[in-house]
Order: sequence, then C-alpha cells, then structure tokens
Amino acid sequence: MTELIAERPLAVAFMIGLMGVAMLYGWLQSGKRPLAITGLLMLVLAPLAYGISERIVTDRERIEQLIYRTADAVEANDHDAVLALIDDEPTRRQAAMELPRYEFTLADVASIREITILEGTSPLRAEVDMNVKVVVSDRRGSLKNIRVPRRLMLTLQERPGSADGQREPTWVVTGYQHMPIVGQPDGFTTSPIR
Repeated sequence: MTELIAERPLAVAFMIGLMGVAMLYGWLQSGKRPLAITGLLMLVLAPLAYGISERIVTDRERIEQLIYRTADAVEANDHDAVLALIDDEPTRRQAAMELPRYEFTLADVASIREITILEGTSPLRAEVDMNVKVVVSDRRGSLKNIRVPRRLMLTLQERPGSADGQREPTWVVTGYQHMPIVGQPDGFTTSPIR
C-alpha cells in the first residue's frame, strides 16, 4: 500500500477525489450533513495527498533514476560516468573492456520488465530485468549504426545514506548481463558476474 501511495500520486489523488465526490452525491441524496463535511474534506485532501506522495522517493524510483541516468551516459559515450555507477571490480573491468569497443548513437530503455527488491539482504540488493534499444557502431568499422534490441539484467546494491541525513541512499550496479530479447545467446551475450 505504501508503494501505491508513493509511486502513483495521481491515482491516489484521483481515488480520494472520487470518494469525496461520492460523499457529496450521498449528501445530496440523503441530506445527511456528515456526508457533506466528509466529502468536502476529501476534496481538500486530494491535492494535499498528491503533493505528499510526489515528495516520497521509493527504492524503485531511485533505481529507475539510475537506469535512465546510465542510459543517458551510454548514449553520450561517457564511459567514465557509466563506470562510476558500477561498484563491483570484476563487473567494472568487464564494462571497461566492452564499452570502448563500441560507439553508441542511441541508448534507450524500451521497457522495465521487473524491479525486484530483495528484502532481507544486507546491504539491500535488487534485480532489474529490462529491454533496451541501442544504435551502435563498432569502433573498428565492421558495424555501422546497427539497431540492436537487447534484454539487460542488472544486479544492484544500495549504498546507505549518511547518518546525518546529508546524503540519501543511492544504488550502484554490481552485476549485469545482456542477451537477445528472445532466442538463444548470441556472440554478444555476456555471462553474469556475481
């Protein structure tokens, strides 16, 4: 329920507003004053609920922000920014070997299939399954502007925020694997590093 409130502010405000309208309709039909007061109160609370839920940032929303920030860095061919988001040495080495081989003109998150927060892990971990589209060229010149849809699976870990509240918790990549969206692994498929 908390995730619904925090991640769907418009839906929450709409539901509260709809209940307020229903209460006012009930008052018009029955003439009972408590229904009118409750209905007006709910109509006043709807925008307030929207404002409050807009300010709450959940782990899923932080992870989505990381995903889109990483896609922007890949598209800009900013390898240092991408590598800075990776907090696992073998994974960083793998990315450092792969990225310079290609030049990206597009890196787009087509869809996020699933974000799974692994409760009970310390530090908190998450797994992301998503589809991406890239337009890529091989730096050696053998491939030019090839549009490639890929399935990308990320393993993430939360870095806790500072105790004094100055820095919020952040998420970093600790493993990744990319493969074709459907079918068997191809020549570009990576092995998962965990």
